[in-house]
Amino acid sequence: MMTSLMYSLLHEMKLNVREIHSKKSPLYRTRVSDEFRESKRLILVTSDVSARGMNYPDVTLVVQVGIPCDREQYIHRLGRTGREGKGGEGVLLLAPWEAHFLDEIKDLPLNKASLPHLDPAMKVQTKGLMTKIDTSVKEAAYHAWLGYYNSNREIGRDKTTLVELANGFCESMGLHTPPSLFRKTALKMGLKGIPGIRIRK
Repeated sequence: MMTSLMYSLLHEMKLNVREIHSKKSPLYRTRVSDEFRESKRLILVTSDVSARGMNYPDVTLVVQVGIPCDREQYIHRLGRTGREGKGGEGVLLLAPWEAHFLDEIKDLPLNKASLPHLDPAMKVQTKGLMTKIDTSVKEAAYHAWLGYYNSNREIGRDKTTLVELANGFCESMGLHTPPSLFRKTALKMGLKGIPGIRIRK
């Protein structure tokens, strides 16, 4: 669902972009993979279904948004670039509260980059484009975000902070009210009674 959100935003920016994730049929995924493999100027937004076993020989850049589930997954994702002796680069974008993951990969050759200057007009434009994305896509992304980080042993331990971060993410998508959870889901995740969590009636 996070893949769909990112795809939708880049699509609204009029970029040449495709998406692959587990909700797409195998036939669709194969077609998009073939198109990406043959194209010289195409952005592929993908979940971890493409992290291993996919050979894209001419990928020059892999951008990972958010922490992977573990070190091995980080390496598999990065392995989509620099194939067959060709050059490639990887960028890992982390929020400040995800920085603990760097301890898992500190032995790898990493360079910390300074934050780029973001044009204020671009921020306003991005916010406007977010309003054009279907609300159901944003709500599904919120639920997926909450589920993923709730299962992370570092972030999911403190439920109050987790919900604050999730609701900040929600607001960044232009959702002023966090989507509600089924009572059973909230109980299972240990989130019932946590301030900021809404329970579906």
